[in-house]
Amino acid sequence: MAAAARHESLRQAAFVHSPALEQYPYPPDSPFNTSRAGKARQILLSTGLLGGPGQREVAPAPAEREALLEFHTAKYLDALRRAPQGELTVEGLHMGLGTPDCPVFVGMYEYAALAAGATLTAAELLLADETAVAFNPSGGYHHARPSRAAGFCYVNDVVLGCLKLTGAGRRVVFLDVDVHHGDGVQEAFYSRRDVMTISFHQSGRTLFPGTGWEDDIGVGDGAGYSVNVPLPPGTYDEAFGRAIREVAVPLIGAYRPDVIVLELGLDGLAGDPLANLELTNNAYAEVIERVLAFGRPVLATGGGGYHIENTARGWALAWSVLCGQADATEDGAAGLGGVMLGSTDWSGGLRDRLRAPSGEQRMRIDPVVNATIEKVKRNVFAFHGL
Repeated sequence: MAAAARHESLRQAAFVHSPALEQYPYPPDSPFNTSRAGKARQILLSTGLLGGPGQREVAPAPAEREALLEFHTAKYLDALRRAPQGELTVEGLHMGLGTPDCPVFVGMYEYAALAAGATLTAAELLLADETAVAFNPSGGYHHARPSRAAGFCYVNDVVLGCLKLTGAGRRVVFLDVDVHHGDGVQEAFYSRRDVMTISFHQSGRTLFPGTGWEDDIGVGDGAGYSVNVPLPPGTYDEAFGRAIREVAVPLIGAYRPDVIVLELGLDGLAGDPLANLELTNNAYAEVIERVLAFGRPVLATGGGGYHIENTARGWALAWSVLCGQADATEDGAAGLGGVMLGSTDWSGGLRDRLRAPSGEQRMRIDPVVNATIEKVKRNVFAFHGL
């Protein structure tokens, strides 16, 4: 019976990836590591969680220039292509290229176009009703602007994917749980209501990019359709989950999207070297379960995550939840062995060990999170009859 129930819970799911995405590494001193998606894939293959019933791998094609021009300017794309050839101009520097966050490297344009192509491929699979879930772990470049790179992001695949979906008449919720505010995506849709952006992130008072406040709710037709939940350093699973349940769940329910786009940056995990939240990957698994409960197609991307092993394992867990195999991970996911990782003491399987917050942590975090939840509700719920 258990096996039959498990099989019935499986969803049609596409893992969008190509080994070519690992051929264009950022410079060795960059915290951003393009091997994470491939490492997640290897975990899934070694544990039998990829290639089962209803699952398939899809190799993306690079996004063509015409597709990139749906959001980015021609002048910026030209600068992005020429910079690795030694043609980084003053104008290119003003576009954010050549900084510590957005270094110039060989294959920069090709990698960005392929990662964006993977998100566009995922959107096309959903629009063609070929899958219920599509996951591009190499996506999630939510800081890029039409003419500017920022925060390791050169081409904003998320905006391009959302535009592909809205261009086909779909209403979209973009739910971003990366630890950094999804400023580039919010800005792209700030005056629109066909995409609702909801970002849960470490407060801009303590983390890049310094944006994403409760009062940033959109303008014009978009008023009430940009939602920001800034979180204090030290936020733990229970507080994070409460914010998701009290803000994201009712808003998504009221908005009734046709598609949910989910950015799964895992830099909110405890032990991430660039951020200060204290989540386990169980918190992200709960987010995915809540999203799937709406019964809408889901386009999931990666994002940040600078502890490489924790991020790869977290994305493997995310995939197992996305395609209805989370119960398999509870059985230890066969043969992963015991290791010690930065976010938890891990004795096997994909899930982190649960972390109980201290009394001091609760006293410090809970009042801030609760006040943020109430402020967001006051600012945006009335726009949606809540």
